[in-house]
Amino acid sequence: MAERSFASEVNLLRLGEGEEFRGEGILAVTKALLQSGVSYVAGYQGAPISHLMDVLTDANDILKELGVRFEHSASEATATATLGASVNYPLRGAVTFKATVGTNVASDALANLASGGVTGGALLIVGEDYGEGSSIMQERSHAFAMKSQVWLLDPRPNLPSIVDAVERGFELSEASNTPVMLELRIRACHVHGSFTSKANKRPAFTLKDAMEKPVRDVNRIVLPPASYMHEQEKISRRWPAAVKFIQERGLNEFFAQDAQDFGIVMQGGLYNAVLRSLELLGLADAFGDSKVPLYVLNVTYPLVDEEFTRFCAGKRAVLLVEEGQPDFIEQAVNSILRKADVQTRVHGKDLLPMAGEYTGGVVVKAVSRFVEKYAPQLLAGVQLPLAARPAPTPALLNGDPKVFAIQQATAEVQPRPPSFCTGCPERPIFTAMKLLERELGQHHVSCDIGCHLFSILPPFNIGATTMGYGLGWAGASAFNTGETDKRTISIMGDGGFWHNGLTSSVGNAVFNKSDNLLLVVDNGYTSATGGQDVLSSKADNKIRKTNNPIERAVRGVGVDWVRTVTNTYSLAQMRDALREALTTGEKGPKVIVAQSECMLNKQRRIKPQIRKRIAGGERVVRERFGIDPDTCTGDHSCIRLSGCPSLTVKPNPDPLRRDPIASVIDSCVGCGLCGEVAHAAVLCPSFYRAEIINNPSRWDRLRQKLRNAVIGWLQARIERRLEGLAA
Repeated sequence: MAERSFASEVNLLRLGEGEEFRGEGILAVTKALLQSGVSYVAGYQGAPISHLMDVLTDANDILKELGVRFEHSASEATATATLGASVNYPLRGAVTFKATVGTNVASDALANLASGGVTGGALLIVGEDYGEGSSIMQERSHAFAMKSQVWLLDPRPNLPSIVDAVERGFELSEASNTPVMLELRIRACHVHGSFTSKANKRPAFTLKDAMEKPVRDVNRIVLPPASYMHEQEKISRRWPAAVKFIQERGLNEFFAQDAQDFGIVMQGGLYNAVLRSLELLGLADAFGDSKVPLYVLNVTYPLVDEEFTRFCAGKRAVLLVEEGQPDFIEQAVNSILRKADVQTRVHGKDLLPMAGEYTGGVVVKAVSRFVEKYAPQLLAGVQLPLAARPAPTPALLNGDPKVFAIQQATAEVQPRPPSFCTGCPERPIFTAMKLLERELGQHHVSCDIGCHLFSILPPFNIGATTMGYGLGWAGASAFNTGETDKRTISIMGDGGFWHNGLTSSVGNAVFNKSDNLLLVVDNGYTSATGGQDVLSSKADNKIRKTNNPIERAVRGVGVDWVRTVTNTYSLAQMRDALREALTTGEKGPKVIVAQSECMLNKQRRIKPQIRKRIAGGERVVRERFGIDPDTCTGDHSCIRLSGCPSLTVKPNPDPLRRDPIASVIDSCVGCGLCGEVAHAAVLCPSFYRAEIINNPSRWDRLRQKLRNAVIGWLQARIERRLEGLAA
C-alpha cells in the first residue's frame, strides 16, 4: 500500500472548462497532463515526485476513460525509453522520476531520445532535491540537459505557473522536435493553490492509431550517418526553433525592468524565495510588485542571449540566483554579455554559497548584500532580517546568555544519527550480523540504496560502500578470490532488486561464479519510496502483476543456494541463516531473502483498523514489552544490539546501584526484537511481555481479579517475611 491515498482528491481531475481547481502541486501536474492531451505516462517513484506516481495510480480509471496508458516502470531508464513512442508518432508522452539519480540511470535512453529527436511532445518531469534534507548525492539535472541538449523548464512555484509549464513544455517539444525536462523542487511538488482548469482532452492521434498504422523514419534512429545529422540538426534547426518559441510565447518573465539600474536574475523555482527576501527588505510586496528589476528564468536551458542583453543593458550589475553547483548559468551569462560587449557586472556565487539549498535565509542575506552594494539608500532605516544581519563578534557572542546556553548544550548533548523506525523489521537483520561478528569476525559489507543504508551508522556500524540502486552485490564483485575462505556480504532491498539488481548484481554474480553472499530485504513493497507495489508484492493489485517471489527469480538466473527467512524478527533464525551462508562448503553465489513487512506502513494500515474496532466495542489485544527495573543490571547490551528508539535509559530505583537502567517507552509497537535480543545474546532476563486489552470480556475481568488476588497474597507474604527479618 502507498503511504498516502489520493482516491478522493483525484476527482479534481474531472473538473471542466473554467472551473476552479484547488489542491496540491502534484495533482495540478496530473491535471495539466490531462488538459494537454497526453497519450501515455510512465515513471519510477522517489522523492519528491513519489506522490505523482501515487496520484496516477489512484487516477487510473480516469486515465483509461481518456485513453491514457499508465506504466509503473521497472526503472528510470525504462521510463525514459517509453518516450520512444513519441519519436515517430504525434503522441504526447510524459515520464517522471527522482533526479539526479533518475537521470543518471536514464542517461543512455535520454541521450538516444535527444539525438534522434521526437515528433510528439515528450516531457520528463524530474523532482530536484538539494540540501541537507536530500537523501542523494548533490548534483543537478541541468548537467544532463546540457549534455544531451534537452530543454529544461524551472517554473515559478505556484500552480498556474506549473500548469502552464506542463502545457507549454509539450508545445516547446513539438516546435523544436526535442524532449523537454520539467524540474520541480520538493516545495513546488507540495505547494497548495488554485488555477482555472480546462477540459481534459482525449488524444487526437491514439496509441491504437499508431499500432495499426506503424511508421518508421530511419533518420530518427541513432545510427551513422543519421547520428551525424542529428548533431548538426540540434544546432542549425532545433536550438533556434526552441529560442524562437521561448521568446514568442514569453516563457521567461520580466518584472519592473526599468525600476533600478541593477537587477536580479533567478531560476523560476527560486522566485518565491527572492520575492520574499525583497519583501522583508521593504523592496516588494507579497503580490509580486517589486521595486527591483527581476528576470525570471522559467526556462533555464537554453538561455536566450537577446533577453539577457536587453535586461542587462544600462544596468551596473545583476545578481544571478542559481541553486546548486557547478555555476552553469553564471558562466554562460558572463559569456553572453562579454560577446555582446555589455559590461554589466555579474554577481552570483561570490555573494551566494557555491553549493547547497538556497533557503530563505541564504537568499535574503545575498539579496541584502547586493542591494547594499549598489543602492544602500534603499535599505536606510530598514531593520534587516536576522539572517541578513552581520555576524556578531566573538566577544558579543560570549556575553550573550542564550549563546552561552547553546554552546554548553552542544557540548553536552550527543548527536543522534538517523536510524530505522521503531519496530523496523530490518533492525533484527543487522542485530543478527553483529551477533555473528562475535563468532566469525568482521566481513566486508557492500550496501545499497534504501532504508537498510541506516545500518552504516551507530549502533550497527555495518557497511563500507554504496554504489547505486540495485548495485549492492555489484559493489563487491571485485572481492571474488579463492585465496581466502572469507565471504563478503551484500545488502539489497526488494525495490533495488527489481530496479536493477536482478541483472547487474545477481546475474553478474552468477556469470562470474561469485562465492559471496547477497541478502535481499523483502518488505513486500518499496518501503523507502512510499510503499508502492513491486513484482514480489504479496498484495493483489488490480492493474499490476504481483506475487512473483524473489527466490524464484534468483533461481531462474542460476543461483542454487537460496534461503528465505519469512520472519526477520526471529533473531535466532536470521543469525543461523547468515552463519550457514558464510560457513557452508558449497561454492557459488548465495542469496538470503529476508521477509517482513515495513512496520511504518503496517502501523499506518492497522492503527485506523484498531481504533475502529475499539470504538465499535470489539475486544482488541495489543502486545507491549517492558523492562523490570528490579532485574535490569544496567548493562545496556539490549540498546547496543538493537538501537530501537523505544529503548532508552532512566534512573536506577535501587539506591545502592548507580548505573541507569534500560526502559521501554510508549512508542513501542510490540515487535518483540528487544526480547529476542535478550534471548539470542544471552542477556539479562529483565524483559517482559504485556498484553493491553481494550473492551475486555467477562473472562478477561475474572482472570484479572484472580491474578490480582494471587499476586497480592504472594506480595503480602514477602512483606511479612521482610518484616520478620527486619525485626
